[in-house]
Amino acid sequence: MAMSTKTTVSRADLEAKFRSIQEGVQTKVESKKQSVLASGAAGLFLLLLIFFFLGKRSGKKKSTIVEIRRL
Repeated sequence: MAMSTKTTVSRADLEAKFRSIQEGVQTKVESKKQSVLASGAAGLFLLLLIFFFLGKRSGKKKSTIVEIRRL
């Protein structure tokens, strides 16, 4: 029979592992942050252009002529 050695996991081992996982996640977030911000800004600009042109068009369709006559 082979004897197995028991290893204990210490608090320092857990903290080191969690730090390495956290650093990996943070680097991925930092790399994606710029592209997400650029995409959001482009989407907002496109949305503003759409609202501008829709508002301009609806302003031309519903023009009212008011005629004032003196009695």
